[in-house]
Amino acid sequence: MALSGCGWTLSEVRSQPTSKASSKELYIYTWSSYTDQDLLDRFAKETGINVVTDVFDSNEAMLARLQAGGGGAYSIIYPTDYMVEKMVELGILTQLDFSRITGINQLSSRFLNPEYDPGNLHSVPLSWGTTGLIYNTQKLQEAPEDWSYLWEHQQQLTERMTLLNDPREVMGAVLKMLGYSYNSRDSQQVQQAYEKLMLLKPSVASFTSDAWRDQVLSGDLVLAMSYSSDANELIRENANLKYVLPKSGSSLWVDTVAIPKTAPNPEGAYAWINFMLQPDVAAQICERLSFATPNTVAFNKLPDKVKDNPNLFPPEAALNLCESIAPIGKFSGVYDSYWTKLTSA
Repeated sequence: MALSGCGWTLSEVRSQPTSKASSKELYIYTWSSYTDQDLLDRFAKETGINVVTDVFDSNEAMLARLQAGGGGAYSIIYPTDYMVEKMVELGILTQLDFSRITGINQLSSRFLNPEYDPGNLHSVPLSWGTTGLIYNTQKLQEAPEDWSYLWEHQQQLTERMTLLNDPREVMGAVLKMLGYSYNSRDSQQVQQAYEKLMLLKPSVASFTSDAWRDQVLSGDLVLAMSYSSDANELIRENANLKYVLPKSGSSLWVDTVAIPKTAPNPEGAYAWINFMLQPDVAAQICERLSFATPNTVAFNKLPDKVKDNPNLFPPEAALNLCESIAPIGKFSGVYDSYWTKLTSA
């Protein structure tokens, strides 16, 4: 639900005074499909706090709005792992008060004390997944197995495929295909990835993290680079769709919840974090919204068909080929420069 759908405009929200009355409203900046009305209604019933959400389609877009001063209304944001460290360096995130958080000890050790946020001082892992390709089995004669499929079948895929609107994901996937790290800091390697993408660019319908869904369902697109959670959700709607984790490897991402320093309702923010850490809530989100949970207690509550779903919970052998997107400091400017050249060409 975007703010416009709730009868609010961003300018109206930002002008709300941070008074006692505002403690009954919580504004969240999140990815699309990360909440639904059932979730918001349950939170309101349990806490008396009404939630209004606004959505972004890339970490960079979210950061740009906050840096431009347009995020003053939000008390909860959803940065991905590598973006957490960047936002900490920029002084955007609040250091969490763990005396006000219940349930973080239920998270799997894989997600505690991460490199991007040592000690989880500024963020709480909410969901995780991989990045791969969703495709229509009825439209493609040969199933994709790796990123190289896009170039090998470029003519067939022209204007019928999309890539994510995310420089680190797209550049990283090509780097991985070329035998390099998703997090390469080698300028020549990144240039090779850019040049490879420029060869593919004429055939790419768009760079989007969200808008491809309806087009894949309708058959207008036959393939899209996607996050596993989005792919799993669409596969439930169309049995002809399938998700593949490329054999050369991909990214293993973690989306988190964090509190910006400008949060007008920190009490509500901690209430939201504690709510999302409740095992039954986390399990329902996983089952209903298709996000893999890092909460071990929640995982044990899931039905076997969800636990055994490789789209959400891939085997360890596949995960071992994946990399988390790591912060790369000032070298991110190299990626951003090539990304701008790629998308504006």
